Amino acid sequence: MHTIDGRLLSWASLLEDSTREQAQRTATMPFVFPHVALMPDAHLGLGATVGSVIPTDGAIIPAAVGVDIGCGMAAVRTQFTAADLDGRDLSPLHAQISRSVPLSAGGRNQKIRASAEPRIAELRTMPGIDQADAVAKHWPQQLGTLGSGNHFIEVSLDESDRVWAFLHSGSRGVGNKLAQKHIAVAREQCRRRFVELPDRDLAYLVEGEPEFDAYLEALLWAQRFAFLNREEMMDRVLDQLGRFLGVEVQAQEAIRCHHNYTARERHFGREVWLSRKGAISARAGEPGLIPGSMGAASYVVVGKGDVRSLHSAPHGAGRSHSRTAARKLFDRADLDARMAGVAWGESDAFLDEHPDAYKPIDQVMADAADLVEVRHVLRQVVNVKGN
Repeated sequence: MHTIDGRLLSWASLLEDSTREQAQRTATMPFVFPHVALMPDAHLGLGATVGSVIPTDGAIIPAAVGVDIGCGMAAVRTQFTAADLDGRDLSPLHAQISRSVPLSAGGRNQKIRASAEPRIAELRTMPGIDQADAVAKHWPQQLGTLGSGNHFIEVSLDESDRVWAFLHSGSRGVGNKLAQKHIAVAREQCRRRFVELPDRDLAYLVEGEPEFDAYLEALLWAQRFAFLNREEMMDRVLDQLGRFLGVEVQAQEAIRCHHNYTARERHFGREVWLSRKGAISARAGEPGLIPGSMGAASYVVVGKGDVRSLHSAPHGAGRSHSRTAARKLFDRADLDARMAGVAWGESDAFLDEHPDAYKPIDQVMADAADLVEVRHVLRQVVNVKGN
């Protein structure tokens, strides 16, 4: 860890000037307390830096959570081992999962599955449902869908050759629309108050006002949607894994965590709204998940409770090249070579997810040594993504 200035601490050994400058702008906001913490995977984001932890007193910056509210991870260790997969072509498993879970940006279910019905019923009882219905009437059809970009479903092996199911997704279209709505409200509120912002995406909502309360309702609703979305997908993935191997899956261990969210937490003696934009909670003994990039290792970790990091840790590798740049830099032959031995989508559509478009996950984990302890290292054998 090193101090960039008194209000910005960084654990990133690989940090672009533009990322540092963006984080410094966030740290100047008067309601930030005590400081912004930059994670090892920090990179340039919209308004607030991806890989930043932003504690605020009396206000929330909607763009500091981002448009994929509640995005996060889920992992389940099964009773299977590599021996159960030996000699099997895993391409059919990739296809089975791809059929069971709708992929890509606009993916939705054609009908509501029985497993999704109680989850949808729960969401219908929560504050914030009126806002969700208003911005995305088809949200029930998106429960149990993956999306695109860096979201994925993987079947992986750990260091003891045990089989894990591992996935990454968020609140889909409904979360995006709720976020965009409240980011716009925050901008308008700041404009009405004649607030000069160092970045328009640092527009904020003031606690105690109706606009703040409305955002908080939407935020908590979307975070729950994202969690249940991952639960629904995991059920389908485990069902398909069991069908593929001819044995019902037994969950030996299960871990879940958000990495784009806001929660009420106590730090340095004060209750704050803590926004983790591309960061996981890492309190002492708390399990967490840190995925690598496509074709790279992922990690099951436990938090060390580092106070200076605001009990936080990185959420992944962090981009080092934009999607546009990655498409120019990398070719399909190299991606094919990097994905050798993995059943994947085998498409040029995934060039922007090339492992070298991201920071080296080994370096990120080295930088995070004071934040988390590694429990398991996972290597993928099946990778499912939307394009």
